[in-house]
Amino acid sequence: MKEFFRPKSIAVIGVSREENKIGHVIFKNLLEAKFKVYPITPNAQEILGVRCYSSVAEVKDNIELAIICVHQSLVMSILEDCNYMKIKNVLIISSGFSEVGNVKAEEELKEYTTKNNIRVIGPNCLGLYDAYSNLDCIFIPKEKLRRPNKGGVSFVCQSGALGGAVLDLLASKHVGFSKFISYGNAVDINESDLLQYLNKDKHTKVICLYVEGIKNPEKFFNICKKIKKPIIVLKGGLTEKGSKAAMSHTGSMAGEKEVFYGIFDQLNLVRVDSLEQMFDVAMLFDKEIKLKGNKILVLTNGGGFGIISADGIELSKNLKMTELSLNVKRRLWKELPPTVNIGNPLDIVGDANDERYKFALENVMNDKNVDCVLVIVLYQTPTLDEKVLEVIAKFNKKPMILVATGSNPEYLKNLNLVSFDFPEKAISALDKLVGYYNKR
Repeated sequence: MKEFFRPKSIAVIGVSREENKIGHVIFKNLLEAKFKVYPITPNAQEILGVRCYSSVAEVKDNIELAIICVHQSLVMSILEDCNYMKIKNVLIISSGFSEVGNVKAEEELKEYTTKNNIRVIGPNCLGLYDAYSNLDCIFIPKEKLRRPNKGGVSFVCQSGALGGAVLDLLASKHVGFSKFISYGNAVDINESDLLQYLNKDKHTKVICLYVEGIKNPEKFFNICKKIKKPIIVLKGGLTEKGSKAAMSHTGSMAGEKEVFYGIFDQLNLVRVDSLEQMFDVAMLFDKEIKLKGNKILVLTNGGGFGIISADGIELSKNLKMTELSLNVKRRLWKELPPTVNIGNPLDIVGDANDERYKFALENVMNDKNVDCVLVIVLYQTPTLDEKVLEVIAKFNKKPMILVATGSNPEYLKNLNLVSFDFPEKAISALDKLVGYYNKR
């Protein structure tokens, strides 16, 4: 499917002069990204300084990808033109098919594309985004939906609107992406095909998947068994009301929750309960946090946060509060003030400064009883500011997760620290990560 993400030439069918129209936005995005792109419309001679064509039949070049942005009633005739011109990869943005009850039109579309070996993503989708090739077929303007920078997360999402909102939010939080794929009604290419492709994508470290229904459960199971990369999955349509909503959204039969959960657990997919949790976990995989064990040490300058963290770890499924070795305890007792609580949590109290964090980390990082350090920094105290993060960032001997409530995302992104606002979120994500590696 590389022609969907790295096409040498593209036809956008349904381009308009109106800047807010779907075809215009996509055409402009591709033009700005320096793709060879042909605007197809019978209603204009040129748009944005580029000659327009009334149909793909007028284009003499070999088109590798066609993007259809016309009314549903015109889609079939456009596909016939594409087939005549031997265009075999088509992204159909157009809606108006099974999601609105027009099952007959979708079946006709499926039958024609299957018969003529045309690969289709869509219909009824938001589009595609590839941070590495600069392909941007998302029809929402950049000023309304920010695009993320390069990274290792790929997001396969059946819902376009949901995917777009998440993409915009994560761009603001500097979560790096490889690819975003909205696949809509999945008349041809479905979640299983996309997972198979992303498993071979060198830029993808972790795959996030939002599904409302799985088109072919047997195919899904067989493909996922072969995938070596972590897959984080959120299933929509778990309740009766949610299932009905899914049917009217993308025409998906959502199915029984227990059946899907059983499949996910057999495949060691990381099952999450929310979009927020999905990308919390994805961030850990993207930063290549790998734990050889589950023994967690909490280092904090605030007692309350330490208590909450201890509770969260003890109540988690896969994590364990560890006990510091006696030698490490002795060094800490010798050098730290008597007000410090030498244990787990290791509470270096509210007057902790950069040097106290440095000393504590030097010791706990060398403790064989510690697999991962959860570092809590409340730099609202008088003795700390954000410069303490530079001290913490130098320690990488063992996995480390940071909780820095109220931190500046711009400051953190330059330090390459894995950071959360609250301990509950960090522990929840870490628990999912350890659970995944325990089952491998």
